[in-house]
Amino acid sequence: MGLDIGDRRIGVAVSDSAKLIARPLEVVDRGRDGNHDQTALDRLAALAAEFAPDEIIVGEPKRTDGKASAQTARMTVFLEHIRERVSARFILTDERYSTQEARAIMAARRGGAGREHDDAVAAAVILQRHLDLARPEPEDPCDPV
Repeated sequence: MGLDIGDRRIGVAVSDSAKLIARPLEVVDRGRDGNHDQTALDRLAALAAEFAPDEIIVGEPKRTDGKASAQTARMTVFLEHIRERVSARFILTDERYSTQEARAIMAARRGGAGREHDDAVAAAVILQRHLDLARPEPEDPCDPV
């Protein structure tokens, strides 16, 4: 499972059981100023119970220079609340440019989803990056043994 935690919305993505392909699942609303955080936490706990991920990949917001930002601190606080309710291994991964990549994917699709869905697509981008990096390199059948 992948999460793109923002101040107002949380994008959620899941992968297939072989951990090859990530797909957007949904966007969980936190409301303005996090006034629906309890509802959002309930929904995330329900999704974790439904999909039973062994790992949850969480996009870690960073500035373009790679350093932590104010958003990093806010995400970390909310993530601690998720960890209290969900039993899984949480892995932070750099989310820089995931929203831009998600918007490019959506723009490339004819009749693509509106902006309100870019958070889930960004979560899928974050999750797919992790899946790709975690996958072992295939052996070259032409290499001598």
